[in-house]
Parts: sequence; structure tokens; C-alpha cells
Amino acid sequence: MQREGNSCFTLEPRDDLKRRLWTLIETNRVMIFSKSYCPYSTKVKELFTTLGVKCEILELDLVDDGARVQEMLLEITSQRTVPNIFVNKIHMGGCDKTLQAHKSGYLQKLLQNDSTSYEYDLIVIGGGSGGLACSKEAANWGKKVMVLDYVTPTPLGKSWGLGGTCVNVGCVPKKLMHQAALLGQALKDSRKFGWEYEENVKHNWETMTEAIQNYIGSLNWGFRVSLREKSVAYVNSYGEFVEHHTIKATNRKGQETFYTAERFVIATGERPRYLGIPGDKEYCITSDDLFSLPYCPGKTLIIGASYVALECGGFLAGIGLDVTIMVRSILLRGFDQEMAEKIGDYMEMHGVTFIRKYIPVTIQQLEEGSPGRLKVVARSTEGSETIEGEYNTVLIAIGRESCTRKIGLEKIGVRINEMTGKIPVNDEEQTNVPYVYAVGDVLEDKLELTPVAIQAGKLLARRLFGGQLEKCDYINVPTTVFTPLEYGCCGYSEEKAKELLNKENIEVFHTFFWPLEWTLAGRENDTCFGKIICNKRDNNRVIGFHVLGPNAGEVTQGFAAAMKCGLTKQLLDDTIGIHPTCGEIFTTMEITKSSRTVISPRGC
Repeated sequence: MQREGNSCFTLEPRDDLKRRLWTLIETNRVMIFSKSYCPYSTKVKELFTTLGVKCEILELDLVDDGARVQEMLLEITSQRTVPNIFVNKIHMGGCDKTLQAHKSGYLQKLLQNDSTSYEYDLIVIGGGSGGLACSKEAANWGKKVMVLDYVTPTPLGKSWGLGGTCVNVGCVPKKLMHQAALLGQALKDSRKFGWEYEENVKHNWETMTEAIQNYIGSLNWGFRVSLREKSVAYVNSYGEFVEHHTIKATNRKGQETFYTAERFVIATGERPRYLGIPGDKEYCITSDDLFSLPYCPGKTLIIGASYVALECGGFLAGIGLDVTIMVRSILLRGFDQEMAEKIGDYMEMHGVTFIRKYIPVTIQQLEEGSPGRLKVVARSTEGSETIEGEYNTVLIAIGRESCTRKIGLEKIGVRINEMTGKIPVNDEEQTNVPYVYAVGDVLEDKLELTPVAIQAGKLLARRLFGGQLEKCDYINVPTTVFTPLEYGCCGYSEEKAKELLNKENIEVFHTFFWPLEWTLAGRENDTCFGKIICNKRDNNRVIGFHVLGPNAGEVTQGFAAAMKCGLTKQLLDDTIGIHPTCGEIFTTMEITKSSRTVISPRGC
């Protein structure tokens, strides 16, 4: 074993230190960062001696800059203690993990393989937003990369191309159908602005879906071209681990091919959950089916109160359909409940029926067709009362399940949350198996948002292959729910702020507002709403931003950047608003909830 002592290092710039550590890691079969007096370090050294493996050891207590080295290792590995062990450039962890790897046989296998013996530097399982971002960034650093992507068809047989949920059955088609509904409202408003038209305007479902699917097809093709341009291998097959560093890829014909890689990234995303009741998979659809449905869904029951449920219910009602939403408990769990209820109130005013505190128990087909006719029987969550109703289409939107249970993770020891299927990772998206990482919706306790997956995927590749250190920041991430009245938010809900900081430590400013565009159209003056939540113990820093109104996503994006910079209530007050806009109300908010002053609509 080779040891490095006092004469090895002198004080050097931070970036040079980082590069030197990576050089040690990458040029040594086994690299141990140790302390000479540490008993756990001694155990690991004895293990490698027993195995007859030569190690490079850096004793941090025997070098002048040992503390700086340990600080840098913390940034690189998220491990604070020694020993800190790398084998063939793979971070093993500390003493316990290394001993466990030896017991399972993984350490021996890793020692037998040089990274150069693998076919790929990186294989990404999942061709959605996060997986594609990670794969292309890794290729930018000159690495040999493969993407495996396969869509298991829905019970109705629907599948789609490269790009994942967002592009094919999520954000993109949802926003376009939301726009179709907004255009319908704009047509109604236009008469008050002087537009005259005689014909009876109606919506054509087939025209809309054809245009949307053609656009999505162009995006699918663009993704394939971008992978080809970056020399990323794309394989349309289902990926499943069979042993360490080895994955089986099964195509639609059942043909199997095996690939090896030094590292893997799991980016398999989620799929909609079903109810587990008679008739759900046979007769119901989910958002995976809706956006390419070849016929107008007609009278629709939506089961669930998620953002997917409310968004779909909103645009279906907006194009003129009879829509009912069945809610088990609350709307938009996890979001600010005051804002959620205001969304529900607005949707009810605009024709959506809500059935509260009921759950379906059976779904029966009464008549085949496109659409057909279904009978739904539901039971009260507060008693034994049952109700039934007839609908043309039933859309299930009760949540999503992580696609992690059938990809062989148990064969290589990757832990998942058995209840949710989510994968626990450290702050560098690394699983408990050192060479396996994960990004996107499969992560435990992380936001399920496309831009988050993209950012995490890019930064992961830069850390793995570019020697960079930046980690994905999951704090103060903005989002928007595209209901008929859009809801944008960033930071804490009012409920979460009270839970974390106590009610007496926060101040809530709020107001109604009346968009100028709504005035001539005679639309409601008491539905658009904004509020901010401030931490009184931190200079009234804004910790929650919420807006309910037109173009809420566009409004929220700018304020989210300000929150990243430490936005306070005083800074908002010092900002001169743009007139006349919806966003300017946040520069003139005066009324607090604690004052109990009645707020009234504000216009220009």
C-alpha cells in the first residue's frame, strides 16, 4: 500500500485541489482517504490487504491541508467521515458499505472490472425530460452514452414516442388543450370588445387532437435527431437489471440484448394509478389516453382531485362538455388550501359539478361506442350512502405510481420505498448502490416537475463527468396549475409555513384583483387573488408566493427568480409596478390577514 505524507501537499486554489483529488480517484484502482488513527480506516485497509489488492491511501491527519481535502470530499461525495473509499472510480462510501459490498460479492466484481471493460460510460433508463437531459450532457463531456426507453401500452393500447410524460401525455398536450378552452372564453368575451359574428361557434375535438398529436410527433422526431447528433445510442427497449453493471433490453418483439455500463441513471418516471375496482381498467381512461383519444369524450366523470384531475376537468368543460369531478377528500393535496378552494369555487361557477366525499366502487358498461355509456356507483366516505350516475367517459386521476418495481433493482440491491416505489437518494441523486443514480419523478421527497428533472439530470452529468460540483436546488421551485383560472405558486403554502415557523412568526398579505381585460367582458371581480407569506423573523422575507388569475405561470416565473435572490416585503414595496398588469398587485399589497380587514376587489 502506498501512503502519502506531509511533503505531498501545499496550499493550493480550490479548483486545483478538486482536480487533484479527481486525478487520485481516476488513476488508482483503489483510493482510500483515511486517518491514521481511525479504527474503521484500519478495518478497510486490512480487508484490501487480505484481498491482495494494492491501494493508494491519503492519511488526512498527516498532510498539511487534510481539513481542506476532507471538506472537498464532502462536496464531491456528500460523506463527512473517513474512510472515504473509491474502487475503479466508483464511490463505495465508508467502512460499513465497503464491508457490505464485500459480503455481497459486489466489491470483488468491481475489483475484477476496469471501467474500460464496460460497453458504455453511462446508460440512462428512461427517455423522458430528465433522462434525455442527463444523457445529452454526459455526451457533451465525451462519454459513450445509451438511452433505453420503452412505453408499456395502457390497458386501452395507447403508447407514444421518445420524450416521456411531459411531451407526450402531460405538460405539452395539457397546455394546448387548456389554450383551446381559453380561446373559447375569449370568443365569448370578444363580443363586448366589438367583434361581431353570426355563425354558431362550436369546437371540433378531432381537429384539435390531430393538430396536437402532429406537433408532439415533431417533438419526438426532434429528440431522436438531437440524440443522434450527440452520438447517444437510443434503443427502444425495456431495460431491466440482471446483475451488477449489466442490463437486459427487451424490444417489442421480445428479443433480448444485454449491455454493460460503468454508471446508470434511473429516469423511468411514473404512470397513472388505477382504482382497483371492477371495471376500472376495462372501461376507464387516464391522462395517458385522453390527449390522443380519437373521439370527443362527451359527458365525463373525473375521479380525483389532483392537479391533473382539475386541469383536465377545466379544459373539457371549457370546450363545452358536461364535466363532473368526484372528490374523496380535499382539492390539490399539498398545495395551499385557500387557493385550492378558490379554484374549485371558480370551476363550479363555470359549470363543473363537484361530488364531494364520495369514492367509486364499481364501473359498468351499459353501451359500447365512441364514446359509449357507463354506469358508476359510488359510496360516501362518511357513511353507507351510495349514489350512481351515467357518463360517456370516466377519467381516473387519483395519482401516479413510480415505474421502479419491474426493472430489476432488487437484483443489484437498490433500495426503494416499498409503499410508494420511490427511490431514496442523497443530495447528489446517488442511490445506496454507488454506481446507480436517479433523477425525476422517481425520487423520494422531491418535486415531480419537468424543469426539476431537466436541471437535476444536467447537473448530475456535469458532476459525474465534468468535475463540477453544483447540485440541484430543490428549494423555491415555482409551478403552475393550469386550471381555467390559473394558479401559480412558489415556496411554502400557508399551512406549511405555519407548521414550520408557527403562526405568530409569519405575516400573510392578500388581495383580490380585477384584470383590466375582464372589465369590459363583465367577468367576475372577486375571483382573481394574490397573497404572499413572509417570515417576520427574517426581515419579512417572502417564503410563499401565490397568484390565482390569467397567465399565472408567466407572473410567477419572475417572482420566483426574485425569491431565489432573497426577496423581502420591503423590496416588493420598493418595486414600481408595470401598469396595467396583474403582477403589479404584489408591489402594492397592504392588507394582512392578521388585521382581519375585509379585502375588496381592486381594478385599475
